[in-house]
Amino acid sequence: MNEQDPVQAELPGVEPIAPRLISPSTTQASLPVSRWIIEGLRAGVFLQPRMASYTPAAWQLLLVAVLASAVDLGAARLGVPGPAVFDAHAWLSSWWTTGVAVWLVWWALAAAPPRTGGVATWFTLWFSAALPAALVSHGLAMAQAYEVLPDVMSTNAWLAWGVYGTLWAWSLSVAALLARRMGAPLVRAALLLLALAALFGVTEWQFRDRWWRADESQAAEPPTLRLSQELFEVQQQLLSQTLDAIAPERPGVTDVYGLVFAPYAAEDVFLRESTLVSQVLRERFDAVGRVVQLNNHPTTAQALPWATPLNLERAISALATRMDRENDVLVVYLTSHGASNFHLAAENGTLEVPWLTPQQLRDALDKAGIKNRVIAISACFSGGWVEPLAGDSTLVMTAADATHTSYGCGRLSELTFFGRAMWSEQLRQTHSFSQAFAQAVPIIRQREIDAGKSDGFSNPQIRMGKTIAPVLDALAQTLDAQAR
Repeated sequence: MNEQDPVQAELPGVEPIAPRLISPSTTQASLPVSRWIIEGLRAGVFLQPRMASYTPAAWQLLLVAVLASAVDLGAARLGVPGPAVFDAHAWLSSWWTTGVAVWLVWWALAAAPPRTGGVATWFTLWFSAALPAALVSHGLAMAQAYEVLPDVMSTNAWLAWGVYGTLWAWSLSVAALLARRMGAPLVRAALLLLALAALFGVTEWQFRDRWWRADESQAAEPPTLRLSQELFEVQQQLLSQTLDAIAPERPGVTDVYGLVFAPYAAEDVFLRESTLVSQVLRERFDAVGRVVQLNNHPTTAQALPWATPLNLERAISALATRMDRENDVLVVYLTSHGASNFHLAAENGTLEVPWLTPQQLRDALDKAGIKNRVIAISACFSGGWVEPLAGDSTLVMTAADATHTSYGCGRLSELTFFGRAMWSEQLRQTHSFSQAFAQAVPIIRQREIDAGKSDGFSNPQIRMGKTIAPVLDALAQTLDAQAR
């Protein structure tokens, strides 16, 4: 190290800013914009920026900021499949962090030698330096949005958090190292890193609205239900045939029976989710012939019985007559919108359908005398169903607590976040409901963060009764053995 160079003496252990790249005889006042971008990108992958003692002009700083922001904004748009709407408020709100960062960087560089550049130089390099990590993050978001991410990335919560933390560490390290190479003392560079980490954390905590969101106005209008005498007669036959077709219990076997209830016809996501859950119960829990699916949707009016509270009660009664009410297990899955008064929303076009309450479900199950119950509710505020349904022989799982919304029930959603993580992913790997729930919760949390859920974590709930636990453990062991 050159002991005559005061800048290098200030930076022990860090590769110093390279000497001049341009001949001293040049009359150029600054590097061209392309060179600032290139050097910034080098800094973004931990290489030495080579801008010597040149400083950017004001217009160069502005142009680099505009170009880098355009790339970032475009990459974010690609992470939203289909039509999207730009949220200008969310984008403008994200810039408040830049104002705070100006002061932090000014403080960090206040003790740096003048020839190493100042705040303008740091930010001109930083706008490009931040792009590599940002583009990797956007790339992962795109892969997740288009469902091409490897299953291990989608289902392993620890891996997802590890990737997330690595990207944060990458960005913060680049920022601190850039300040260090520009002459900031080691202590100030370290404090800058911590301050920026806190700044990013507050942003993620309080300003999570995303710049782009799916344009639900472009979704095709759902088909409408056309009521007629013929349709009512078809529905009566469907319900009778469905309940008559329930397979009887097998002596000496703990059979799983299923009742899947999707009463909200205006959102296709509930039809898809109820069909998925019915399929998983048949395939994974040996419940072929033992699953009743009740749906409200115009496209299934000729194929599936309507999801009404009265049909729910009738289905529970019919299931009770076919199963061993003391030893078999009934799985009830409800999927719909939920209200803050804990009623499950129902809608079926011009057909008036009452909303279901937790007490109605509890009364129907008690009246039928079904002992072993696994009940899952995918709806906002569904945590309010836990206390009314809980019991020694009951497992209750909900997509949210009593004060938060759940996520993934929009018109363009494929599945709800709870249904996807719990039923489409985890219960395809295990036969244990409690294990699947434990593995699904951190996945749901991360997906809500990625999606910009603004009202806080949904906080799914679980309550395991003391006598249902050994029943479900034995059932999981039996199904595991059959799968092998």
